[in-house]
Amino acid sequence: MNVIAIQSSGNQTSLCAIIKDDVVQYSLKHERKERPNWSEMLSNIGLDSFFTLEEIDIFAYANNSNSYTATRSVAAYLKGITSAISKPLIVIDSDDVDNLDSDAVAKKALEMYLDSKNNSESFKSDTANPIYSSIPFLEEKISNLLPRVFYPH
Repeated sequence: MNVIAIQSSGNQTSLCAIIKDDVVQYSLKHERKERPNWSEMLSNIGLDSFFTLEEIDIFAYANNSNSYTATRSVAAYLKGITSAISKPLIVIDSDDVDNLDSDAVAKKALEMYLDSKNNSESFKSDTANPIYSSIPFLEEKISNLLPRVFYPH
């Protein structure tokens, strides 16, 4: 099984490829609001010289409710690729994404895919959306606004 995974949060992004038995990872530091050139990162780990996107069986990304812009950017990039070449896209949820490298994301995605008995239908790109399940500071602000919005004094 061949896997590509991306983890991006804050000012760093890492990309991992598992090609047969080889694991190759590339990390890059960048400005917080800038997103790296993922095509260039893929090239740095061997795209088009050691493997092609069509040879990848599974794509994955780390979903983190604390890194909204980075997660949306990675999700959009991988959804485009996986939609175009009809490959599974697996979302790995983690609220500790700063301590999670892309190799852990790739290995977890591979484990999930194998546990599903290679059921690609379970990991369609159109349902692999970022989920922001808990943003405590935002939930508190919203709950403070609700009484004024819905029940004016």
